[in-house]
Amino acid sequence: MKRKTMYSGLLALGAGAVLALGGAGAASAHGWVTDAPSRQDHCASGTTAFDCGAIQYEPQSVEAPQGSMKCSGGNAAFAILDDESKDWPRTEVSSSLDLTWSITAQHRTSTWEYFVDGQPWRTFDEGGQLPPKSVTHTLDNLPEGEHTILARWNIADTANAFYSCIDVTVGAGGSGGEGETGGGSGGSTDPEEPTTPEEPGTCGAAWDPRATYWGGDTVSHDGATYRADWWTRGEEPGTTGTWGVWKAVGDCA
Repeated sequence: MKRKTMYSGLLALGAGAVLALGGAGAASAHGWVTDAPSRQDHCASGTTAFDCGAIQYEPQSVEAPQGSMKCSGGNAAFAILDDESKDWPRTEVSSSLDLTWSITAQHRTSTWEYFVDGQPWRTFDEGGQLPPKSVTHTLDNLPEGEHTILARWNIADTANAFYSCIDVTVGAGGSGGEGETGGGSGGSTDPEEPTTPEEPGTCGAAWDPRATYWGGDTVSHDGATYRADWWTRGEEPGTTGTWGVWKAVGDCA
């Protein structure tokens, strides 16, 4: 009887150690939007006028099954992020906004999705690539006024995603368009995609075969401007075809 009791105690101790390690692993993950500041970033920075609870200590951990339209992703531990009665700080922005994720644990990525007031705005298809520790995407043609942007990072090798909500006030010059979707997502095409201009525009930065480009990045090459629909490196603009990563968006001088 004594030996059985000791054996049971060892089993319990081992299970406790496994749980402790699992909890530590979960606490170290994974990523959130830091610029413009997301709701959890404001909580972590102490810039809210209210107590955010646990999220202030782990802004990177808003993880839940893919497909949610909630700022918390439906994760009950961080439900405060869904509370619209709170006075969430707003960032004043223009109609073109760069959003940067800080990644504390890199995961193979299927897509990055962005929604403005619940409406699909932009999707970036990564095709299972590992992201760097900082990822920036550009949202264009944002409508004027106060809006909440939901950012969703969908992981390729699990059924989960990471969530961030960003509250913004878009200044004059924004548009009321329906947004755009990057390549590979099966969504709508860019309603504002320019055709060949009557007069050439100014060329931007030249394409660099050694550089990494993300969906929405633009380059100039052989007298034309191209926009990347998703992550790419080493693929020459003008050679990827109709369904390739680079889309011609106009001539340049």
